[in-house]
Amino acid sequence: MINDTLQKKDDTALKALGISEEVLAFAGPILDSLKERFQKIDDLAEYNQLRIIKAFQDAHIGEASLKGTTGYGYDDIGRDGLEKVYSLYFHTEDALVRPQITCGTHALALALMSNLRPGQTLMSIAGKPYDTLEEVIGIRPSRGSLAEYGISYLQVDLLPDDSFDFNKIRKALEEDTEHKIHLVTIQRSKGYQTRHTFSVDQIGEAIRFVKTYRPDVLCMVDNCYGEFTEDKEPSDVGADMVVGSLIKNPGGGLAPIGGYIAGKKECVANAAVRLTSPGLGKEVGASLDILPQFFQGFFMGPIVTASALKGAIFAASAYENLGFSVLPGADEQRHDIIQAITFGSPEGVIAFCQGIQSASPVDSFVACEPAPMPGYDSDVIMAAGAFVSGSSIELSADGPIKPPYNVYFQGGLTWPHAKFGILKTLQNMKDRGLAKLDANH
Repeated sequence: MINDTLQKKDDTALKALGISEEVLAFAGPILDSLKERFQKIDDLAEYNQLRIIKAFQDAHIGEASLKGTTGYGYDDIGRDGLEKVYSLYFHTEDALVRPQITCGTHALALALMSNLRPGQTLMSIAGKPYDTLEEVIGIRPSRGSLAEYGISYLQVDLLPDDSFDFNKIRKALEEDTEHKIHLVTIQRSKGYQTRHTFSVDQIGEAIRFVKTYRPDVLCMVDNCYGEFTEDKEPSDVGADMVVGSLIKNPGGGLAPIGGYIAGKKECVANAAVRLTSPGLGKEVGASLDILPQFFQGFFMGPIVTASALKGAIFAASAYENLGFSVLPGADEQRHDIIQAITFGSPEGVIAFCQGIQSASPVDSFVACEPAPMPGYDSDVIMAAGAFVSGSSIELSADGPIKPPYNVYFQGGLTWPHAKFGILKTLQNMKDRGLAKLDANH
């Protein structure tokens, strides 16, 4: 009786926010079917939350750790404690977690540029990297790229079933008689591609395969969007470095900037020197007043990620019911928070993103439109009415305006907000005649 009353109040509140009876009738059965799945996500979040608590306690984080420093940042116990927490959670020798790392692309560029030298080769075994890394590597010529510093690039594409092409990986390693291949990179999430995200076990299998032929090769994993979606991380299966952004999963929606590199001590030391200066490394870099958000964001990360996972599953289920191609499928296991939906037209991508924007607590009145973006080769539409500008752990969606016209949805600090965002996209699709909702699906 209490649940029925609350549901009626929820529906009334949603209607006040512009959700029609038709949309609610379509979504209701889908949401009911997901309750058991959502419980498993909550169980995973609890497990990872407990792992983080242990890391905090083992690192002896105290009230003094929350105080920041200015200037050079010498002897910053809070900054050092935070990096200890990350290394304990990821089971690595060391970690670099800094506000001076501006974004995920910067963190990845830092890891690559600091651990590769002129004459060496970077090899991607997961096919084409994310768009913004093309300029970092030099696939698209750009000032300061790896290519400008004499670092070569080799790419092994995935097989048609989205699995690693072990035969071609082996061939590339065997033909590298001069041992120029120094670092292998694996992008965990799909980026702007229509492939499946890799599970941690799949990543572990690939790393073991590479190390069998070349134990000396470093293996780096772009971990963006994947943290806390499983009960282990790529560093638990042999990755020498895992790299990510704090305005995604590990920032918990509280970190206003930042990135991390967790891994072998030597790899992290190289990155620290590149970030600051030779001779200074990790010893400098003031944390200013940002430590409470970094600590609390990481603490909240598993719970926030759980909300985002629920939103992604709801989106997949709703749009699969409408006949759109979704990746991953509604019933597939999740290894990141991103949900791709193929609309086949720019109108669908725009309607979806504008629905997400209109559901936001910030800038809900803004009608987002496609526009050129730095690092991309086509116009991109981005919806993110976020407390932290560009944060993709908050309710957000984006997509390049080019065939096959995919939208990439992610985030949601709370499950009710993620649910509302999807309902607003459905309302947009219905109102613009882009989808016909059937309550008897």
